[in-house]
Amino acid sequence: MMKKQFFKVALSVATTLVLLLSILPLQVKGASVTPPKNEMRAAWIATVQNVDMKPGMNVAQYTAWVQKTLDQLKANKFNAVIYQVKPTNDALYPSKLAPWSSYITGGKQGKNPGYDPLLIMINEAHKRGMELHAWINPYRVTMPGQTLASLAPNNVARTNPKWVVKYGKQYYLNPGLPEVQNYLISTVEELVAKYDIDAVHMDDYFYPYKIKNEVFPDQAAFKKYGASFKKNSDWRRDNVNRLVKRVYSSIKTIKPHVQFGISPFGVWRNRSQDPTGSNTRAGVTNYDDLYADTRQWIKDGSIDYITPQIYWSNTFSVARYSTLLDWWSAEVQTYADVHPVNLYIGLADYKVGNDADKAWKNKMELPSQVFANRVNQIVAGQMHFSLRSIQKNPLGYATVLKQQLYNYTALTPATPWDNMAIPVEPTSVQANRDAAGMKLIIRDENSNPPRKYVIYRFEGNEVGSYQDPRNIVDVVYNTKGITVFLDKTAKRNKQYTYGITSVSATGVESENAYVVK
Repeated sequence: MMKKQFFKVALSVATTLVLLLSILPLQVKGASVTPPKNEMRAAWIATVQNVDMKPGMNVAQYTAWVQKTLDQLKANKFNAVIYQVKPTNDALYPSKLAPWSSYITGGKQGKNPGYDPLLIMINEAHKRGMELHAWINPYRVTMPGQTLASLAPNNVARTNPKWVVKYGKQYYLNPGLPEVQNYLISTVEELVAKYDIDAVHMDDYFYPYKIKNEVFPDQAAFKKYGASFKKNSDWRRDNVNRLVKRVYSSIKTIKPHVQFGISPFGVWRNRSQDPTGSNTRAGVTNYDDLYADTRQWIKDGSIDYITPQIYWSNTFSVARYSTLLDWWSAEVQTYADVHPVNLYIGLADYKVGNDADKAWKNKMELPSQVFANRVNQIVAGQMHFSLRSIQKNPLGYATVLKQQLYNYTALTPATPWDNMAIPVEPTSVQANRDAAGMKLIIRDENSNPPRKYVIYRFEGNEVGSYQDPRNIVDVVYNTKGITVFLDKTAKRNKQYTYGITSVSATGVESENAYVVK
């Protein structure tokens, strides 16, 4: 029996709150919060210096590693991966603008691995209904101690040595040169045009973290291009702001649905530096040290999401987690004038069981931060740094996440400001039992097909709540009009009713569900 079922979906940027959950072990006894239906649950996969990925794998080994990694994350109910594809002015994909990364082969920069790591990661992520955010580091050319001679001959740092500055033990592209900015924009345009990514992602590496008694050598560029600025610091911030604006504009020109997100250092400015800053005493700040004016990006609408790296505990007085959580929440509410900006929080999984701050010896510290994000209600999810910590699961913290907080499937948050159009439900769905479970064949003949489908399942003959995420079996990407989904968890002796909705490329869910029994 097949029919259409109507239900309402709010197009709010805030997470949809639908259930009631009490989590007593999280040291908030008696507190309860409704788990969100839409929540970012992302894992950073760092390739620089092979943090999360070993080098030298052939295509079969790499594909097996990707599949195993994503299966683990999927089982833990993660719904996105942030894959580092340009760690040091290189590429983990065939590029006409940057050499092959040494971190994929383990050999010299520029060596072709014989396959496309990014394409495999995208395809495998989408097969599992997971988003792929392509993580790029714009200015970094080398890691400490590397020489320019060690780079591939076609690296722009070698073909255009005047673009490069050395600071400390590393080389960087000079952010103040128009040629550098144009080059960086072209690399983003190549990436977005060529690959079916869900987002472009930058982290906290803009101007480098300051080194005591050493000045970043951009005085000549400032003299040439900074005439309209009294201070070098204001010019530097403007350089970063213009890059961020241009990256956003370039992405939206090519593929409007592809998001642009940035994960900055966790403190914009201390209150001692600015009365509107956070009540913190951080030794480093975005605005004054990294020349990353995060507030301006929110004001300009030049990002879709921001993920401050609040890598401190709830008891760390210099930069308390709860203090910064509230501060960043106020930022996106106060300054997002052009369009809303989704707020996620970067979490320090790498510190669990391994930090001088004794708070991280408690396995509940990080889960309690996730819980605090939900109580906050402005925060739309979190990103975890990084993969290897999730896999190692120190103190069993990841098990707590899986059992108490990520114990159901959540949809990634929408960005309706990029396109508010509500998609139409699938044209038809067939349900057939087979030995492996219930097979759903989704057909879509709509002129504007959706990017994903959400599979809801209800026991018996009646439709239940579409706002209860416990009823979500899975999320699947549309595969060119005919999409097959196998519900392996369906029991042979039970009667089910399925409701299938469509989700647009910007995460907007259809108002109708196609129901099949």
